Amino acid sequence: MSTNRKDLRHTGAVLALSVATLLGGCVVQERVVSPPPRAYSPPPPAYADQGYADPGSADVEVRTNEAPPPLPDYDQPACPEDGYLWTPGYWAWGGGGYYWIPGTWVQPPRVGVLWTPGYWGFVGGVYLFHGGYWGPHVGFYGGVNYGYGYGGAGFVGGRWDGNRYAYNRTVNNVNVTNIHNTYNETVINNVTVNRVSYNGGSGGVAAAPTAQDRAALHDRVAPTPMQRQHFQEAIKNPALAARENNGHPAIAATPRPAAFNAPGVIGARGAGVPPTQSFAPPAASAPPAAPAPAAPRANNGVPPNVNHAPPNAAMQPRPPVNQQAQTPQTQRLGQIPRPGQAQARPPAVRPPAVRPPQPKPPAANPPAARPQRNEKHEPER
Repeated sequence: MSTNRKDLRHTGAVLALSVATLLGGCVVQERVVSPPPRAYSPPPPAYADQGYADPGSADVEVRTNEAPPPLPDYDQPACPEDGYLWTPGYWAWGGGGYYWIPGTWVQPPRVGVLWTPGYWGFVGGVYLFHGGYWGPHVGFYGGVNYGYGYGGAGFVGGRWDGNRYAYNRTVNNVNVTNIHNTYNETVINNVTVNRVSYNGGSGGVAAAPTAQDRAALHDRVAPTPMQRQHFQEAIKNPALAARENNGHPAIAATPRPAAFNAPGVIGARGAGVPPTQSFAPPAASAPPAAPAPAAPRANNGVPPNVNHAPPNAAMQPRPPVNQQAQTPQTQRLGQIPRPGQAQARPPAVRPPAVRPPQPKPPAANPPAARPQRNEKHEPER
């Protein structure tokens, strides 16, 4: 019995030790289990000195190897209504080339937002277009000087005053008769106006976004349907292609979106000017052309009859024998000027109407012949 009890005690100790070992092994396994792997998140893109151009950015819309043309020079049309905001024009890529999207006044999608223009950025040998957007703050637009409040950084063309938009008349074309919510604020432009239309590279604008510019990307509001229609109609207009207008579009700005034929459309300076042509001067020996004869005037509203007999030859002007001895009277009668001399154009002389002579009818009662008086034989009584 004692032996069995010892065996039971030994067996119980072994089982307890085994259970403890197993429990200890479970605890060790829980401690060494690693968390599930998380998706790789790349670091934020570095903004080089050539400007902001992130190829993986969501706002990049188009890529091309061709640099955009310089910005055309044009005036801003008058604001059509209170509440419209100005959106500058830009070059867009489509159909194998650049097309000008005219600047225009548009209604914002809601109160309190401003427009950040799109821009071209050069990086890695490629030109990338970053689309424009609405937002409570104006973000980065490449440092491109679009004018009319968009001098390259920020916006000084207007501001929201509660639920109404106030216009800075210093940089905007606003008719105060129709729009009363305006102010005047001096704008100091420290940016050289060189019409460059892209950021980065050797010939682009050297500008980089600030922390506030990057934050504006998180509050983006898409363009309105009217802005999209404006873009679609411009990209289909052959006259707005850079290869057709040589960078000077005839429709540079419109008073409303897609109003390409409306009154108030503004053309770029230099648009529609034909190439300069050189004309050779006439030869010195060539005499000047004789003045064209004056057309005959109608007689009391009746056109001349071509079947009439020609006027009397005696009334026709005859060239004088000595051309140098002309008198003002002969010049007034329609003498042909001498070749090489500057003569005043003679007035048209109306020839008198010539009527054929009419025979006189015989007298009905011819007078009786008066008897001749003989002065020698019949004295006067």
